[in-house]
Amino acid sequence: MVTRRTLADLDGDERHATVFDDPRTVRLALSAGESVPPHSHPEAVVLLHVLDGSLDATIGGDPYAFRAGELVRFDGFEEIALTATVDTTAIVVLTPRP
Repeated sequence: MVTRRTLADLDGDERHATVFDDPRTVRLALSAGESVPPHSHPEAVVLLHVLDGSLDATIGGDPYAFRAGELVRFDGFEEIALTATVDTTAIVVLTPRP
């Protein structure tokens, strides 16, 4: 079975819009200066794809700067916090652990 979605299909007003349920895939849309507080996803390995904009992040206590076009993978046990430096759109995939 093939399931197709476009970001245009999603409600543009939602900060976290579900793209797929399995694996959990969300579109994250943040305005410049908007943040996601520290949290973790211990049930998953996380893939973050920055589509446009840029994010300052802290993952596991270490600072990072992610720019459009970058793909980042990290263990969901690591605590993450994000701040958009400009208006930013990203896709987050939470892949369940085997």
